[in-house]
Amino acid sequence: MKINIKIIFYFLGFLLLINGGFMFLTALLSYFYEDGITNSLLISGVIVTVVGLLMLFLNKNHDKQINKREGYLVVVLGWLVMIFSGTIPYVLTGTIQGFSNIFFETTSGFTATGATIINNVEILPEGILFWRSITHWLGGMGMIVFAIAILPLLGIGGMQLFSAESPGPNTDKLHPRITDTAKRLWLIYVSYTAIETVCLKLAGMSFFDAVNHSMSNIASGGFSTKNDSLAHWNSNPLIQYIVIFFMFIAGANFVLSYFGFKLNLKKIFKDEEFKIYSFLLIGLTIVVALVIYFNTGFLTELDSQLHRIEGVFRHSLFQVVSIITTTGFVTADYTSWTPLLLLMFFGMMFLGGSSGSTSGGFKIIRHLLIIKNGILQFRKILHPHAIIPLRYNKSSVSNEITYNVLGFFIVYMLSFILGTLVFALFGLDFESALGVSASSLGNVGPSIGSYGPLNTFSELPNLAKWWSSFLMLLGRLELFTVLIIFTTYFWRNR
Repeated sequence: MKINIKIIFYFLGFLLLINGGFMFLTALLSYFYEDGITNSLLISGVIVTVVGLLMLFLNKNHDKQINKREGYLVVVLGWLVMIFSGTIPYVLTGTIQGFSNIFFETTSGFTATGATIINNVEILPEGILFWRSITHWLGGMGMIVFAIAILPLLGIGGMQLFSAESPGPNTDKLHPRITDTAKRLWLIYVSYTAIETVCLKLAGMSFFDAVNHSMSNIASGGFSTKNDSLAHWNSNPLIQYIVIFFMFIAGANFVLSYFGFKLNLKKIFKDEEFKIYSFLLIGLTIVVALVIYFNTGFLTELDSQLHRIEGVFRHSLFQVVSIITTTGFVTADYTSWTPLLLLMFFGMMFLGGSSGSTSGGFKIIRHLLIIKNGILQFRKILHPHAIIPLRYNKSSVSNEITYNVLGFFIVYMLSFILGTLVFALFGLDFESALGVSASSLGNVGPSIGSYGPLNTFSELPNLAKWWSSFLMLLGRLELFTVLIIFTTYFWRNR
């Protein structure tokens, strides 16, 4: 079966229209703040929109059927098209020098990683700060999910796209029609963004900062309008608690949010992944807080003007939630909190949030299924003839899903190891190579070593920036979606 090239380019044109539309919105904000880059942003929007319209026009006579191969191609190429077109505002405004830096920043934005090469974000024009947040916001829930919400208007079915884009092995749907599912997910996404914006504004943030941090937070991104990230508001605990709450929400399955809005709380608290996710956050926060509490030197430095117990709890909770949900906001340098905590935070980079969330990383459900499968093997050793199914939420898990999870674990760890070796080849020291590989692949943002939470990635060699960008995209699209297109089987006509 030949690949339907026209429908792929038609869909890519549609994605460019989305990107161009948000560039015009950014230009409008730039005009309001009179930051001097309005014309450059308008030109960016015009270029992207015109190219998108041309692609739609030249490929309007296409077969409306889309199969799995085309679905995977649209997802991968769609992200690349959005990333490359998303570099244009940086290029035309001249706010970031060097295309390697621009591509890294844009990829980090759309993949909701949050790693940055900008050493002083506070001198950037408001339009660019807003565009950085927009890239997070579009990439957080997934541009493809957004697009299939209105695909019926184009006469195209979206199931193949949704399965390629949706993170994690859990494919819960809110509604039998896939486009209705996407619409509900985006309605929840937009609602959370608006609610957090209002809360942060009432808590003391400026409206501009509140909008930007809300878009970044709900996307599990990490870009901030301040050099110190959320540490800028260390004197305002309420702001940080609001951010913690919405990081937690964004890191949970959005399907559960839908049940929450329907007041079906029983469905939420019976979900095994949600329970493990919550217990992990609580347990790790307690451990981190206890270690910090007895490290009096750190307490004196960090919380000289805050109540000791509250300060320890808040900073511990903030960093744990931020790293596990792969949001990447920081309020303190966790790499200076003792070697034990450094090792713990490095390990948290491999946890990830829940399936169906905006978080990156390995995902809690995969860890849960691997552990359950391991325990099941012990039982089968004792009872070799017994038929003991693997269960999740009281339902049997098929062998296909089990094999997929185990395969994902192997590929993920191999990708991390290969990523580390390549970074070491590019001159990074051992600790930094480990940290940048784990952070990039897990879409975490802050790393360890020379690229910790108080540092940017500006000193990363150019080739390493491109490699990191590839790992960000690989992790964001759940490995197989990207790697499958490099196989000969994928391109073989069947």
